[in-house]
Amino acid sequence: MHIACPLSALAPGDALRLETSPPIAVFHTEDGELFALDDTCTHQDASLADGWVEGCEVECPLHASKFNLRTGAADALPAKLPVRVHEVVVIDGQIMVKESDLAPNLPPGLTVNGHV
Repeated sequence: MHIACPLSALAPGDALRLETSPPIAVFHTEDGELFALDDTCTHQDASLADGWVEGCEVECPLHASKFNLRTGAADALPAKLPVRVHEVVVIDGQIMVKESDLAPNLPPGLTVNGHV
């Protein structure tokens, strides 16, 4: 499990990037829900933590692809592949992320630990 930060340090509406391999984005929605996705858009190398969250979707800041925070599904082009979803729990006030065992879907040309 990865320690993200204290829950009190991530305000509703904010996101943060964990420097894992590949990076993970943690989102705290305006409704108070916590989600974690791979931080890299599957269309092109862009940080989803830098994107815009509306409802239960994050919009990539580069080309406006949208990803469902619950499922990781690509809900708007140009991205076609989903991002991995990771389990988020709060333990003793700390946001913790359990990384998925699935292989990540990375944008063309990007490799991480032998995954393409």
